[in-house]
Amino acid sequence: MNPSSEHIRIDKFLWAVRIFKTRSLAVSACKGGKVKLNGNALKPSKEVSIGDVFTVQSGIITRILKIIDITQNRIGPKLVELYIQDLTPSEEYELQKIHSEFNKKMRPKGLGRPTKKERRKIDEWSIEQ
Repeated sequence: MNPSSEHIRIDKFLWAVRIFKTRSLAVSACKGGKVKLNGNALKPSKEVSIGDVFTVQSGIITRILKIIDITQNRIGPKLVELYIQDLTPSEEYELQKIHSEFNKKMRPKGLGRPTKKERRKIDEWSIEQ
């Protein structure tokens, strides 16, 4: 392998393996401290390599991901498993599921965005869980 294929910028990798929909969202997450390697926030230009384990906070869950292989191009959803291993505990996904079910019960579909008061209730409830 040549050296350029052993390392890749974290923002480009997160976009390529479909963690974020756009590369600019990946950059914003890195700048916002939502992407961490060994507990330290990563800059978007930080190069990562195979075997690195990092965390990505998306929504209310924190995903733990391990790099299995490097890709320079965006891949299809079915191929994501070839490039990253998801080490996130199942409790995180259960929390997300409970949170979305709670939101559906709180606000029937079609009523638009929650009000400030409703948003506070939702956030308060998710913190208690």
